Amino acid sequence: MRNLSCIVFFFCFASLSRSQEADTNITDSLAFRGQLSAWAHFNPSNDLLINLGGRYIPEISYGIQFPGNHLIDLEITANVFGNTGFNFQDSADFNGKIKPYRAWIRYSSEQFELRAGLQKINFGSASMLRPLMWFDQIDARDPLQLTDGVWGLLGRYYFLNNANLWLWVLYGNKNPKGWEQIKTNVRYPEFGGRLQLPFPKGEAGLSYHHRDADSRDMDSLFAAIDRIPENRIGLDVRFDLVVGCWLEGSWIGKRKDLGILTHQHLLNLGLDYTFGIGNGIYTAFEQLIVSADEKAFAFEDPFTFSLLTLNYPVSIFDNLSAIVYFSWENHSLYNFIYWQRQFNRFAFYIMAYWNPEDYRIPAQAEAENLYAGKGVQVMMVFNH
Repeated sequence: MRNLSCIVFFFCFASLSRSQEADTNITDSLAFRGQLSAWAHFNPSNDLLINLGGRYIPEISYGIQFPGNHLIDLEITANVFGNTGFNFQDSADFNGKIKPYRAWIRYSSEQFELRAGLQKINFGSASMLRPLMWFDQIDARDPLQLTDGVWGLLGRYYFLNNANLWLWVLYGNKNPKGWEQIKTNVRYPEFGGRLQLPFPKGEAGLSYHHRDADSRDMDSLFAAIDRIPENRIGLDVRFDLVVGCWLEGSWIGKRKDLGILTHQHLLNLGLDYTFGIGNGIYTAFEQLIVSADEKAFAFEDPFTFSLLTLNYPVSIFDNLSAIVYFSWENHSLYNFIYWQRQFNRFAFYIMAYWNPEDYRIPAQAEAENLYAGKGVQVMMVFNH
């Protein structure tokens, strides 16, 4: 990643040399921000009845504004968190960690940007059940929308007709991300791109990504192969008519035989609309179909999820939201409801949920133990 940063620096100063000769009006800015959050979680279905935790995300940003709308800026952010779980008998558990959250440097102009480092990369038309969740793992229920970033180099060019072209190279991202079930071989770079085009009352995008997976730590479930070429193709379309509607799909194909993990197919159909009741009720519905097959596009044993979300602004400071998932395979219903109170720098959240003990929401494996069954979570957030 140091080499990527050097490339960006060299490109930036080479591009700006002429502008500096014509005009020396250069300004800079330095800012320090942070977000402190704390939560308490109660779930009688868990072995650890009560879970307490806290997180601090400090952020340092620096920017240099050059003539001609040229900008060089950087952001460095850490994720410092810890939590403890216990019951009133004898069980207790504690864990904590400090890790980088964002660390990137960027050059940008009116129609172009180049960003290198640890960053968030996401795109697509779907809002919650996202087939194009390739590089992040944002949880729809998380009010802070936190997700780990990826190490890489991302370039974007914005055309005058609002079309845009993305190109990226990723390197050093070992852990599975997004929908990945097999880790990446870090010896080989990942690469891909995206073309996004506007059209009357909507936009469409075509995305591609290539990586080499590594199945050597899959506990003998599959052949131990250190380099498994994998290609992804994604398509998304959104229309803004009387109602908003979108289609988003992704195919992930591997060039080695890994049984049902050889091919993955994900398709999302969605609608959203704001009803003119009271202050306005925002409603969104998504239907997700997922299939894992030995052969491409076989759809031999797909599973289907439906999602309905409602959002109502009770007042300027209060907001009420609900999310309902339904699994058509086992006829399971997952229910989440949020209340948010927003102050100047403080935000207060209360979340209640009623879920099956067998928790199977797609791409949310990390929350299986925490949100299975019935429970309540309270969170306070301070931004400075």
